Amino acid sequence: MASSESLPAWTLRADDRLKSLLVEKHAAYVKRVSEDTESYEFAVSEHLRMSGVYWGLSAMYLLGAMDRMDLKAIGDFVVSCQHPSGGFGGNVHHDPHMLYTLSAVQVMLLIDQVDRIDRDGVVRYVSGLQQADGSFIGDAWGEVDTRFSYCALNCLSLLGALDAMDVPKATAFVESCQNFDGGYGATPGGESHAGQVFCCVGALVIAGAADRIDADLLSWWLAERQLPSGGLNGRPEKLADVCYSWWVLSSLSAIGRIHWIDGPALLNFIFSCQDEDDGGIADKPEDMADVFHTFFGIAGCALLGYEGLEQIDPVHAMPVSIMQKLAKPGPWGAGVGAVVPATLESASST
Repeated sequence: MASSESLPAWTLRADDRLKSLLVEKHAAYVKRVSEDTESYEFAVSEHLRMSGVYWGLSAMYLLGAMDRMDLKAIGDFVVSCQHPSGGFGGNVHHDPHMLYTLSAVQVMLLIDQVDRIDRDGVVRYVSGLQQADGSFIGDAWGEVDTRFSYCALNCLSLLGALDAMDVPKATAFVESCQNFDGGYGATPGGESHAGQVFCCVGALVIAGAADRIDADLLSWWLAERQLPSGGLNGRPEKLADVCYSWWVLSSLSAIGRIHWIDGPALLNFIFSCQDEDDGGIADKPEDMADVFHTFFGIAGCALLGYEGLEQIDPVHAMPVSIMQKLAKPGPWGAGVGAVVPATLESASST
């Protein structure tokens, strides 16, 4: 992380009333919901369990609480979801899909059990979903979306197998989805959206084509996502949502513009969405917490360099310590904004 001497001017201000991230309560929350198999939330999230495991486990990694999780059971679950095609379903007996295949690979790297999956099968499955125009479909049913381009590039990058796909064609398709405002859509001509921007920026960085991004124009559009509440939205005229603390901030971080956001204001918004009694982070203040927003809220804090959290790579959405162990990953960026002290008292004494 950056030293306090190199912090940008916006990081520490005497009049900022920063609260703190409820680290212990969030760790306890993730642990609790991961074991509550009788809850309504557990039942209705059956179809995306694999991604839920990634969100929860990544949150615990950033919080330094991985020792509380049953890593053997998690690994067993992931292995049980791999199909003969090499892809992974969102749960046992669910069809394979690009989204859950990436989540499965990320989870197995987080728990250091990637050797338990059929790596060659994953590479074959992912590369086999690339289309003639360079785009990727999510599964056998044919939906095209830049999310899937990102998932493919990320997945093969993490496995050191980018040469299994046509990277130039993949890059050209993502480029074709850029709009006049600098943002990116799901397909050519699609509306600019912060989630798609994250996917396209990440895809281009991994592909070694970051120079194709109009960084200033895109950063202007991303900076406009910050509202008076300090929170970020995903597109014009929408409400702030904690998850965009990741989608917007990671994109800015990847292109070296994280300082275009008011960091303390964003932190205060994230803190205001915490459940101070039971732990977890919601999408908005006073809403119910969930694992998805808990992870992305924590990840946003990590990108801002919040003290005590593990650093996270804004491109692959993986801890920096994991990325440093990989033999042959694609380009990635370990950039964080600055060190943000865990309390206002430590800020005022810096």
